[in-house]
Amino acid sequence: MRVFCGIDWASDHHDVVLVDDSGNLLARARIDESADGLAELLQLLADHGDGPDTLIPVAIETSRGLLVAGLRATGRQIYAINPMAAARYRDRRTVSRKKSDHLDATVLANILRTDAAAHRPLPADSELSQAVAVLARAQQNAVWDRTQASNKLTSHLHEYFTVFLAAVAVRREGVSHPIARVLLAAAPTPERAARLTKSQLRALVVKAGRKNTIDAEVERLHKALRHPQMRQLPLVEEAMGHQTLALLRQLDAVCTSAEDLAAAAAEAFESHPDAEIITSFPGLGTLSGARVLAEIGDDRTRFTSAKGLKAYAGAAPITRASGRSVAVLARRVKNQRLAATGYVWAFAAMAHSDGARAHYDRRREAGDRHTAAQRNLFSRMIGCLHHCLTQRVPFDEATAFPTPSTEPQLAPV
Repeated sequence: MRVFCGIDWASDHHDVVLVDDSGNLLARARIDESADGLAELLQLLADHGDGPDTLIPVAIETSRGLLVAGLRATGRQIYAINPMAAARYRDRRTVSRKKSDHLDATVLANILRTDAAAHRPLPADSELSQAVAVLARAQQNAVWDRTQASNKLTSHLHEYFTVFLAAVAVRREGVSHPIARVLLAAAPTPERAARLTKSQLRALVVKAGRKNTIDAEVERLHKALRHPQMRQLPLVEEAMGHQTLALLRQLDAVCTSAEDLAAAAAEAFESHPDAEIITSFPGLGTLSGARVLAEIGDDRTRFTSAKGLKAYAGAAPITRASGRSVAVLARRVKNQRLAATGYVWAFAAMAHSDGARAHYDRRREAGDRHTAAQRNLFSRMIGCLHHCLTQRVPFDEATAFPTPSTEPQLAPV
């Protein structure tokens, strides 16, 4: 008799259900989020036939957390079921739309009983790969937080300090640039900024880390901060300056976090065996390569073909056909982090690979819009990455983008 386990996850407790291969309820329990709760769960599994050769598979609605880590350490298969998919399965158990933790755990157990082949278990990634995933995702979150904090500060400065925004607009980072942040901390209002002398500006620029063309930068800032602008009332302007300093502290914190996490992610990634192959691809550096490895892992059995990896990354289209109606659409259900990295990867690859640029141009000439052509290039590149990681070979431009033959093709006789 085969046994299947379903766990309805919550923040402080978890409902557990065991069913047999006929769908009969064998056991149910509620465990705590603790070491005692994990021990209770393992004992419950052992009482129903769990052993070294007959590990009971587990279905749960999350792929993270201490409970999942403890279960993965036992070597069993763990299926992270998407909550939206579980909700569709719930309708098979009841049509009254009722919901309970016990019912959800039962639904998860029955998903494994009936449709385990349609779901993918958590990959058996190495410890180093999991560490890279933690750092790379945290760094990406910090970058998103930095963008949000920068946008908040920029929006606030638009209300009373437009000359400062014009002064820092010459750089892509805007208010996130070290010079902009140091300058704003010293002079958060137009009045204070206009009173800054060239010697004071020079000290601030040096403090921000500028090492060359300092005099030219000081002259530019000295002139820009004295440019006429519309002003708020003095007390209102001073109050807005205090708000600016508060927003600036938030921006400084996320900028520091992003930089520290980037260094840690790069260090962990460079020590991984797949790093050399991943960074051999045009457009992938240490940090972007770490993000790619974080999402695809190093379990080579996870994706049996390049087609599966392309679908996971959102690079493969989906087809909707009914009768004579056929529509080919972009994939929306995908790994959003890998898709975001892929967009940047494809864009950078065009600048470092003649073959990638030619492939993009051919797609544009065929009628694709920019986004579609770039997504098609990403599909080509990630397919090549699957091959290189499987065969343990670095990227080769001639193999990935062979030159079309110019010789006339003779028709077969």
